[in-house]
Amino acid sequence: MRIILFASGDFAIPTIQSLTDPDHGEHQVVCVVTQPDRSAGRGKKAKPTPVKAEAINLGLDVIATDNVNRPELIDRLKTYNAELGLVIAFGQKISSEVRELFRHQCINLHASLLPEYRGAAPFQRAIMDGREKVGVTTFRLVDRMDAGPVYVQRWTLTKPEERACELHDRLARVGVDAVNATLQQLQSDPPQEPEPQDDSLATLAPKLKKEDGYLRFTDNADQLANTINGLWSWPGAKCEFVSGETGNPERVTLAMARAADDCAEVKEEPGVLDYRLYVATGKGYLEILEIQPAGKRAMSFQDFVNGRHAKPGDRFITIEMA
Repeated sequence: MRIILFASGDFAIPTIQSLTDPDHGEHQVVCVVTQPDRSAGRGKKAKPTPVKAEAINLGLDVIATDNVNRPELIDRLKTYNAELGLVIAFGQKISSEVRELFRHQCINLHASLLPEYRGAAPFQRAIMDGREKVGVTTFRLVDRMDAGPVYVQRWTLTKPEERACELHDRLARVGVDAVNATLQQLQSDPPQEPEPQDDSLATLAPKLKKEDGYLRFTDNADQLANTINGLWSWPGAKCEFVSGETGNPERVTLAMARAADDCAEVKEEPGVLDYRLYVATGKGYLEILEIQPAGKRAMSFQDFVNGRHAKPGDRFITIEMA
């Protein structure tokens, strides 16, 4: 099957590698459409998307565009005579004019078990909500966001203290199997039809903002741990550490945490370190495992404690939005 891949983020990398593996030559990626290069880093040097870099490495045709729906681009896509558009973490809405270029239209790989978590941050929101069962879905693209009929779903269970960045990589690999199974369905005679979603069960996973990471220690320990792990590595769960000795606040990002496995009654005010250097919360204690001081690398919480001579009574406080 001739495929045009619409992708930008590295969630698509395992799939593009699978589809171009010489040992699995049943399908051909004839073109990759991706977002334009963006300036990044202190030098503001233009940087290609992860998919563009991988596609060039694989010797594939690449089109970088900020609008996939331009008439001249649609005319160019027609020349590839592709049978399927495969969409993975692309970052642009694809019009019906583009979808109808393909005999099998466009199939999207989404990082949730639809109709749950429609939107831009599905696996992050799943961790933040404390969901154990997560997965991926392939579905036919329609005008409504993530609402098209479903071809294949594959699920897995989250691991203890698994963070969004780690679940992202696992689901990207799970997605390879989902895409391959979908291609088999499309090639069956007759092609297998997808199943409509139950819109009444739909939940949303809106794009994350920096403000989503401002922690409030009046929340309970389970909620805080889920938020911290779900927001790493972006935007990060931020707060300030205040030493009782100096009184100076230091901006930090909590990079990994878990709720303490005990039923101890919270005696300290929310945010205060107890004798174990666990953080008191609105309900239960929070054990910080990794932390990143502003402008520095992430480190174990023990290294942070040693470097700042942290002790019981020191505290974490909320960053107040302006």
